[in-house]
Amino acid sequence: MINRLFKVAIIGVGIGKEHLNAFNTQLDRFSVKYICDLDVDKAKRLISNNNTKITEDYEEVLNDDEIDLIDICLPPDLHFEYVKKALEAGKHAICEKPLAGSLEEVDQLIKISQITKKNIYPVFQYRFGKGTKQLNSLIESGLAGKPFVASLETYWNRDSNYYDVEWRGTWKGERGGAILGHAIHIHDLLTMVFGEIFSVYAKLSTRVNNIEVEDCAALSIQMQNGSLVTSSITLGAANDTSRLKFSFENLTATSGNSPYKPAEDTWTFEARKPNEQKKIDEVIGNVENIQSGYAGLFNEIANNLEGKKSNEVNLYDGRKSIEFVTAVYKSFNEDKNIILPIEKESIYYKSWIPKKYNKN
Repeated sequence: MINRLFKVAIIGVGIGKEHLNAFNTQLDRFSVKYICDLDVDKAKRLISNNNTKITEDYEEVLNDDEIDLIDICLPPDLHFEYVKKALEAGKHAICEKPLAGSLEEVDQLIKISQITKKNIYPVFQYRFGKGTKQLNSLIESGLAGKPFVASLETYWNRDSNYYDVEWRGTWKGERGGAILGHAIHIHDLLTMVFGEIFSVYAKLSTRVNNIEVEDCAALSIQMQNGSLVTSSITLGAANDTSRLKFSFENLTATSGNSPYKPAEDTWTFEARKPNEQKKIDEVIGNVENIQSGYAGLFNEIANNLEGKKSNEVNLYDGRKSIEFVTAVYKSFNEDKNIILPIEKESIYYKSWIPKKYNKN
């Protein structure tokens, strides 16, 4: 079967550069027609052909009937507005994390998506790699058994130069700190492996840089299946590392330390009973290499749009992510364990941003 060619517009050339590189690995499925950014010169430096048009006018993109998919790679405070406009213009949307700035905004996007019949694909590229594929294969085979505990580490280094970009480190521009902008990926991976989150108790602190938002956190999480999780986060580490460790009834799975591509790193899978190791090794040895990171994410989006079997990240995955972030900030502010879901009557449903920074 011949794949359909989807025409794409990338909005924003920051992380958009990484998205462009991934689209260019799948030229049989995607064609980037536009790169849209206010910094036209910077955008021009990204392209090496004449097939991609550079524009600073988002309306031009919205009005182009050839565009199938708009890829939002803008600062967090612009995500809701730009995704909303994409859907209303009859386009599907990819959106970098976070999907929106509140549960209320996410639910508005869900309604618009249902009305327009256009999809929203949140960006959680950490899901895609051989390591996580091996872990999923062990779970599906029944070899892993009941989940017990997990530990998550997001130890990154962000010095003051990182915050020279004016919107970073602010409630208005970034909408949050390390919880929202850095550890959001590793917490998405947690739900992919251990399932739904039941509750969270959070301690947050700003200890590394002179910024408005948190840059250190310690979370105690209980999953709906009863398993227990700790998540430790800092932006003041010596270097950038991310690590996940999952303990199951029959094995322990440990990722490598790659900060941005944990699923693509080499994982270890150790049997609790040595005589079971051969079975585990056979399962992981049969897992073939897959498209990883952004390329894997975009490949699954194309499969979904074509009506094929797919493992795309969907709008409801994005909502779960935002609900967990909401629960973390609620827990910290109220100094108590928060059981999900967050009800619409909660003040946190509309916003977790502290009142003195919330101008809405």
